[in-house]
Order: sequence, then C-alpha cells, then structure tokens
Amino acid sequence: MVVELRFGIELVPSSPISELVNLSIHAENLGFNYVWITDHFNNRNVYVTLTSIALNSKKIMLGPGVTNPYVISPVWTASAVASLDEVSNGRAVLGIGAGDRATLEKISIEWKKPLATIRESVEIIRKLLRGEVVTYSGEIFKVFGAALNYKPVHEIPIYIGAQAPKMLQLAALLGDGILINASNPKDYEYAMNIIREGAKERIGKLDIVAYTSFSIDRDRSVARKTVRPIVAFIVAGAPEEVLRRHGIDVEKAKEIGENISKGRFKDAFSLVTDEMIDAFSISGTPTECIEVLNRLVKLGVTQIVFGSPIGKDKKSALELIASDVVAHFKA
Repeated sequence: MVVELRFGIELVPSSPISELVNLSIHAENLGFNYVWITDHFNNRNVYVTLTSIALNSKKIMLGPGVTNPYVISPVWTASAVASLDEVSNGRAVLGIGAGDRATLEKISIEWKKPLATIRESVEIIRKLLRGEVVTYSGEIFKVFGAALNYKPVHEIPIYIGAQAPKMLQLAALLGDGILINASNPKDYEYAMNIIREGAKERIGKLDIVAYTSFSIDRDRSVARKTVRPIVAFIVAGAPEEVLRRHGIDVEKAKEIGENISKGRFKDAFSLVTDEMIDAFSISGTPTECIEVLNRLVKLGVTQIVFGSPIGKDKKSALELIASDVVAHFKA
C-alpha cells in the first residue's frame, strides 16, 4: 500500500540535456524520489534525456511525464520504457496521457476517442512488459503477435495523466498511479471524489500524484512573478468548467489565449491576475506553499511533483524545497 509521502520534480527538456542531468543529480542528492520529463516533439527527445539522467544517477526513479499514444505507438513505448528500466537498473516509471489537442493538430494528428486510446494503450503496454505475445484487436489499436524479446528489470508502474471525470475514472480502474495536473485544492477535492468511487478497494494501492505548477522563493513577489508566464498558458488552455470552478473570467482567459496565439506574450502575461495564480499554481514563500500542500495531502495525495517553473533559479529552488518543504513533511 502507498503510505509514505514521496516527492518528485518535473523538468521540461527545453534546456540542454546536460543541465537537466545536473538538476536531476542535484535532486537525487537532496533526497527527491522521482524525476519526470515532459514529452513534446518541439523539445529534446524524452527518452534520450531520460537515458542520460539514468546513466548519471543511482537511486531516483525516472520516466516520461507524460508521453502519449497518438504520436508514439504503445508498442514502441513499451520497448522504450523497458529499455530505460534496463539502463537505470530498475528505476523506470511510465506516465501516459491523452496529449494536447493543439499540439497534435500542428503535426496533422487527430485527437480522437481519448478514453479508448488510453485504455487500449495501457492494456497493450502491460501485456508486452509482462513478456506476453500480444494479439489485440481494439477500437483504436490492432496488434498481431507482437512481443518484446527481453523483459524489464522490474514491474514498471504505469501512471495515467487525468483531469476530466471519465479519464479520472479510467485511471482509477487501470493505473498504478494517477498524475493530476492541477495545483488548487478545489481541483483535488473534485478529482478525489471521482477517484475513490472508481477505485473502490484499490484506492490504498494507487499513487495519487499532485503534478503541480510550483514556484517558491523567500520573496513572495519573486515566486509569483516567476510563475506568471506558466499560469498564462494554463489559463489559456483550461476548460470553461474549470475556469468557472475558480471564478475566473472566461472572456479574460480567451483574451490571454488570443494574445499567446498571436505571439504577444508580454500582453498575455500582463493579463494574469492574482486569482489566476492562486487557481493554477502553488507559489509563494515556503510557509505559503506548505499551507496549500498540507491541504492536498489531507485530501489523499501521496506524491507531490514540483513542476514548472519550480523557482526563479531551479537549483536554489530545489534546495529551498528540500530544506523547508520536504523537511516539514518528513518531520
């Protein structure tokens, strides 16, 4: 059963891989448990990045957070994550989700039937990782006698990225863990009600991950200024239902999105309000961040991921998280 609160970081491979390796080593030395690398075609390749980290670290668990089965076949993903597990000596995890419609449209891939796509992908990947010869005839994927000629070092846990109700239900039924891409306790209260109903007796075995947008600094204003650009993009892509849950003006959100689509980033960022920062990030001083995280843990979160931007300077922000935030929970 999952009982001990664990801590991870999310890194975006928009920076040189050497920088990500150094940050991951730093996180490992500070006692973090996981490093998750985002997977988008416009950044450095997720598995090249993860392999580089694996070869330069010893204990930290690592995996894509998250890959998607629209761009990459689940058969290929099974092979990639099994290879990562071998290279890392049993430290691989797999985060998979339905991807981003806007990103997929840029490469002429239709975002369709996400529930069936994720369900079938997880089923295929699991069978392959268990060493089975897979023949599978699904609504989305068809496989005829596919198999890996090697097995991963350990049983690789599969985490499903979920926010919408039906995807949360699916993740509760199928996942070893659920990556909830949100920061506000309101969103976790909503999600946990659905997860508990869907998981039933499995709830104690699920790793419930708060995949947050996080920004910390001794100076509150620095932390919140640093997170503003990230929040702008989150607001622009948030469903109206989520915006209304947090009392965010839908028209203002659309205006932010229009500015971003036209490349007017400064204008977009200037429209981000304090209410938006509170709704879509955890940001501020260590004390302020701990206050929000305490609420998430009480709701049932078992892993906290400190996601973009983490802080103005990631290395010093990780040190501050370790010394103040992680230490608080371990105490």
